[in-house]
Amino acid sequence: MLNSLLQKIFGSRNSRLLSEYKPIVIKINSLESKYQCLSQEELKEITFHLKAEYAKSGNLDDLLAEAFALVREASVRTLGMRHYDEQILGGIALHFGKIAEMKTGEGKTLVSTLPAYLNSLSTEPVFIITVNDYLARRDSEWMGKIYSYLGLSVGVITSDMDVVEKKEQYSKDIVYGTNNEF
Repeated sequence: MLNSLLQKIFGSRNSRLLSEYKPIVIKINSLESKYQCLSQEELKEITFHLKAEYAKSGNLDDLLAEAFALVREASVRTLGMRHYDEQILGGIALHFGKIAEMKTGEGKTLVSTLPAYLNSLSTEPVFIITVNDYLARRDSEWMGKIYSYLGLSVGVITSDMDVVEKKEQYSKDIVYGTNNEF
C-alpha cells in the first residue's frame, strides 16, 4: 500500500526517467530545421566537428542532442524514415545504459542508429549485436546508409567469413554481427 501511494505521488521509475529525457527530445526537435537546410557535405563536417568536440571533452552526453538530430536528418534523407519522439526516447535510454522495450514493428533497428552513431564519435568501434547473420547483413546495409551518409564506415561480421575478412570488418566505425561472432 505504501509503495502504491509513493508511486502515485512520485510516479514510477520509468515515468521519472522519461520526464528527465523529454527536455533532451525538445532540444533535438529544435535542431531539426537547422539540419534540414544543410548539404550532405555540411552534415559530414558536423560528424568531424563532433568527434573533435569529444576528443576535447571526453563527454558524449554533451553531444547527444546534436548527434541524434543529425542521425534523424540523415535517416530522412537516406531511408525516408524519421525517428519519432518515442524512438528518440528509446535511443536516449539505450545511450544511458537502460533497457528500452519495444514491440515488433516499433522501430528497434532505427532506434539503435541513434546511440550507435553517438558512441562512434569516441572513435572506438561500436558493435551492434543481432540474433542471426541474416539480420546482421540486412541491418548493416539498411541502416549503414545513414552512417555512410554522415561519413562513418560500416561493417558486418558473419559466420561464413575468414579471419582476414573479420579483421578488416572490426576496423569499421560501426559493426553488425551476432553474439557468437563477437
